[in-house]
Amino acid sequence: MPHEPQPQPADELDAEAVRTWSSLALAALGRAREDIDAINVYPVADADTGTNLYLTAESADRALTACFATAAQDAGADADPAGEDPAASLSRAVRAWAHGALVGARGNSGTILAQLLRGVADVLGTEPDAPRAPGDDADTGAGTGALLARALTRAAEEAYAAVAHPVEGTMLTVAGAAAQAARTASSAAGTAGTVADVAGAAYDAARAALAETPGQLAALGRAGVVDAGGCGLVAVLGALWQALSGQEPAAPPAPGRAAVAAPDPEDPCAREEDGPAYEVIYLLEASEEAVAALRERLDGLGDSLVVVGGDGLWNVHVHVDDPGAAVEAGIEAGRPYRIRITHFGDERRRARGERAQRAVVAVVPGEGLAGLCGEAGATTVLVRPGEVPDVAELLAAVRRAHAREVVLLPGGAELRAAAAAAAERARADGVRVAVIPTRSAVQGLAALAVHDPDGSFDEDVVAMTAAAGATRYGELAVAESRSFTSAGICQAGDVLGLIDGDVAVIGADLAGTAEAVLERMLGSGGELVTLVLGPEVPDAVAEHLEAYVQHGHLAVDTVTYRGGRYSAPLLIGVE
Repeated sequence: MPHEPQPQPADELDAEAVRTWSSLALAALGRAREDIDAINVYPVADADTGTNLYLTAESADRALTACFATAAQDAGADADPAGEDPAASLSRAVRAWAHGALVGARGNSGTILAQLLRGVADVLGTEPDAPRAPGDDADTGAGTGALLARALTRAAEEAYAAVAHPVEGTMLTVAGAAAQAARTASSAAGTAGTVADVAGAAYDAARAALAETPGQLAALGRAGVVDAGGCGLVAVLGALWQALSGQEPAAPPAPGRAAVAAPDPEDPCAREEDGPAYEVIYLLEASEEAVAALRERLDGLGDSLVVVGGDGLWNVHVHVDDPGAAVEAGIEAGRPYRIRITHFGDERRRARGERAQRAVVAVVPGEGLAGLCGEAGATTVLVRPGEVPDVAELLAAVRRAHAREVVLLPGGAELRAAAAAAAERARADGVRVAVIPTRSAVQGLAALAVHDPDGSFDEDVVAMTAAAGATRYGELAVAESRSFTSAGICQAGDVLGLIDGDVAVIGADLAGTAEAVLERMLGSGGELVTLVLGPEVPDAVAEHLEAYVQHGHLAVDTVTYRGGRYSAPLLIGVE
């Protein structure tokens, strides 16, 4: 159940206050999401800033909720007879909140919001017995106000540092104004001030700074709107003031919609083709030294570069023309994952309010497969082995497809529940969604092959479902340890041949095991064999298997693809 915000004492800043702040911020961004999307013109008019901020806040709130649940579990079943959740420590809560924002950050604005929350956590997350700066004694209202002022200041400083080329008139400006006002209120308050006073001053300054953004950034002035990211930050700071004061912020005036006109060929700033074509986002496990070099390389590849995080985990955001080069830079720096690549042509169509009639969203376990499905027109969600996308990630992909009708291909039985939940939430947004229960990427390829975007939705879904259902799927994997399987006992290093999810063959090498799997799969007939090779599998294996099929099954065709990084050693489909 969602957390019900509780009124907080005006001189307290504890874990429960952070929990209330998070709940109120998520609710405020949910209410403002569409309005913020409508005024999104900078750095790219892609109409998704409100959605990105909401999804980032949702990920942060989910992590905070889990933190409190863990605290309750640690406290024991009998620790709270009143039935209330035992509170996590302030340090534990803010760090969980910031981490949730980091791993779930979406877009330019969401990435900056994640760094703002990290800055807050760097100050409020100081353990109670650790040294505090003068004026940070949380035993008094004035001290707590000073602590909040320092947290907001650190947040603004870290956000500016995370952006390669900071621009005024954006949410950075709003954050800086809020921090300055918080410092002033803290130093002027003396012993009579409270943390609520500091939050109120920050909120008022943020609103004033937001109103000035059209005069600071030409793109905003031309469109007649305030900065979308700054608008979202004002909502977050309003939630902070509400959490600490108990007073509800006045409803903001409706921001209207940006005046996005047809591109003017005489205005170089308005031409659609100007600027990079792709947005690339990924999480990265890397050292600070490696990230410093990565920043330099990505800065030379594109613009809107934002790298946030620390302690070995980073969220990387950049706009480029060569998304492959941006991903390769991440591979050289460390271990990138949850890679998302978005083409701005689709996003600009969204900004103009144009919605495609139908789209396909496919979950795929390999970069090569993602490219293959993308070429077929699908919006893809790339996953690594062992990872399972959550509901929010699938819902974001459905929204990114921006269509009236969406066919969702989960690609695994373990994703069926998440796909169904994402579809249900998308239906609440007015999108017609059908989930085809694909259990393997090769079934998704079979469904895509018969996809007819111009036919009726129902007929298209039936045809895609039939194609997926008529495709038997196999997979080859390497056993990591000795274990019992449905085909007998395997040893570490054995090659396992799975058919329809069950181990059917245990072999010593990839080619021989694949032959045995193919023979079993083709025993009940087939017209087309699809082979998807992992990154370490040589082409000779594919050539060997193609010859094996051709020699033993003359009427069966074979098609081979490269699965790319993150794909299994070998996937097999028989239609």
